[in-house]
Amino acid sequence: MEKFDQIINIENFKKNSFNWHKKKPFPHFVVDNFFHPDVAKKLENDFPEYDDSIWHTYENSIEVKKVCNNWNAFPKNTYLAFSLLNSLNFVNYLQEKLFSNLKLYADPGLNGGGWHIHSNGGKLNTHLDYSIHPKLFLQRKINIIMYLNSNWQKNWGGGLGLWGNESKEAPGPLEKEIEPKFNRAVVFDTTCNSWHGLPTPLTCPKGESRKSLAVCYLSLPIGEVDSRGKALFAPTDEQKEDSKVLELIKLRADTKTASKVYKK
Repeated sequence: MEKFDQIINIENFKKNSFNWHKKKPFPHFVVDNFFHPDVAKKLENDFPEYDDSIWHTYENSIEVKKVCNNWNAFPKNTYLAFSLLNSLNFVNYLQEKLFSNLKLYADPGLNGGGWHIHSNGGKLNTHLDYSIHPKLFLQRKINIIMYLNSNWQKNWGGGLGLWGNESKEAPGPLEKEIEPKFNRAVVFDTTCNSWHGLPTPLTCPKGESRKSLAVCYLSLPIGEVDSRGKALFAPTDEQKEDSKVLELIKLRADTKTASKVYKK
């Protein structure tokens, strides 16, 4: 099998990860040209059409997106990329570069990861990701999101917002927005009240989609951590007094009821 540095631009990764833990509003960094150019193009071409039956659909008041984490559905280039991103060598590399005394673990099941796609009207309310993996019982520690639409235009929206993190109950003000440029990766710590999302619906034209790969890495829980096994969403300003949306958020955050409310 190829080594991870044969698909990932390691020099860019090293350069941009310097002092990442000091970035605001929570530890993160951005890597442009994350994959080598030929790899990025192959991965973009692997994506199914938005209307393909392969997708699992989320469509409700707080999220409109489609995902797939089924390894059997991935063409060979995507299969290899996810294999390398979850390889022991890459996990050890992340651990060495990002932490001094914390062991990281891959999640080969891609819970919350895999292919993600948003089309016109797609959105994802500001949220915290699940805290404790519902099957491995490890804490979600690091996200890497890799954007793969070479036609994407900034005026279509889709920037990844990062919100102030004073509380695990609600986000603070929007502090940063990261444009989903082709072959750009965003790496961030999910354990620091890391509110993120794209709550403003996309305006991309028909035939264009916001495409991304996503992987997460886990660690042993440290201290007192939230036991939440699903994402916790925040209402938009327009939704704060909407009892139906608030009930949806409550059900969506519970592992026992989340699957009942993914779609309207």
